[in-house]
Amino acid sequence: MGILVFKVRNFIYGLVYVEKAASMVETQKRTGRPKVGTLVQRTMLFLFARMMSKSNRDVEDLLELFGPLFEISVSYKSVERLYSDEEVKVTIHNLFILLLNDEELNGDVAGDGTGYSLLITKHYASNPDKRSKDYKYAFRIIDLDTGMYVGVGYSAKSEMGAFRQAMEMIKNLGIKIKSGRFDKYFSSRKVLEIFDRKTIIYVIPKKNISKIGLRWSRIIRRIIEGPYKFLKDYFGRNLSEAGYSSDKRRFGWMIRQKREDRQESAMFAIALLHNIFFVRIKPS
Repeated sequence: MGILVFKVRNFIYGLVYVEKAASMVETQKRTGRPKVGTLVQRTMLFLFARMMSKSNRDVEDLLELFGPLFEISVSYKSVERLYSDEEVKVTIHNLFILLLNDEELNGDVAGDGTGYSLLITKHYASNPDKRSKDYKYAFRIIDLDTGMYVGVGYSAKSEMGAFRQAMEMIKNLGIKIKSGRFDKYFSSRKVLEIFDRKTIIYVIPKKNISKIGLRWSRIIRRIIEGPYKFLKDYFGRNLSEAGYSSDKRRFGWMIRQKREDRQESAMFAIALLHNIFFVRIKPS
């Protein structure tokens, strides 16, 4: 019971930022189908729907019970349209930034990629085909001190595409990476060159590395000088795997949306909800 209260408290704590995040959005004059409810109501409903990890029809049924909480009544079609609501997208992006601004980020990060299935019959953990069209790929960069995601990316084609998008987000947010930990899939020279020369990178080399460039020579020297310390720091990336594991248990391992823009919204919302649950509630 105590764990449930903690989770609900953290979720509510995150939602108190929604009104501030929504106030930062410049609403446009609407034409065509009218929006259901206010921007704050739509955003809260979107997060609720994503957190439940149910079909839109199931969410519609749940709203018969929780409807008074949102003060609106919607159909399953209206729930689906929230995933492509541009104002909701901007609001949850603002909310992501506001939550990070309240934290002291030390710049020590880890990153890993995963796939979300589009089919109930396929699970990425048991059938991790990185080239399959039955998955959509996510890459999330986690701050080791806070346990919060600081960069997230999405790709319909590969984990590498999602990685580059996550790095672009970190760049746009002005977050400085002091040290990074990644698996051998991201150990290529092109990946290493993305990082500042002052950034310490912990990666394990691929078996087929044929050329040792300047970046790799520094990594190898660090391994030789202190193999135990290197491996201890490298395995800090286990926090990324633990984050994905907890996210999929809480919010599901499947993406039900068919449109790509809506799939991206669903996957970004998972990262945001992760951060809401990891918020450290500060005494007032």
